Amino acid sequence: MSELAMVIEDDEDLATIFTEALQAAHYEVETIRDGLTAQERLTEEVPQVIILDMHLPGVDGTELITQIHADPRLKETKVIIATADARMGETYTDEVDLVLIKPIAFTQLRDLTIRLHKQ
Repeated sequence: MSELAMVIEDDEDLATIFTEALQAAHYEVETIRDGLTAQERLTEEVPQVIILDMHLPGVDGTELITQIHADPRLKETKVIIATADARMGETYTDEVDLVLIKPIAFTQLRDLTIRLHKQ
């Protein structure tokens, strides 16, 4: 049985790359394109991994990180930030499991998520 991963990314091309990399790492993937939908889905599901863009329409990644940390059901969820803003990434290194600076290679993400899957 596959574990659930969520890709919360509004850029269609990046969302596709992230989704395919997670599928290659044997995750069942749900792709979400806006922060409001992500907020709702995180109250309904407990993903093992979340790849989170920080700049989302509706609700930004900062609010979603706060929600994730406040929900005891999500305490084991691995959160990976995907951002083009290196300074923003540095801001969140203590709050998430991994910060990836865009552009992110398919193989890089696939290999990292395979390692997370085995933990």
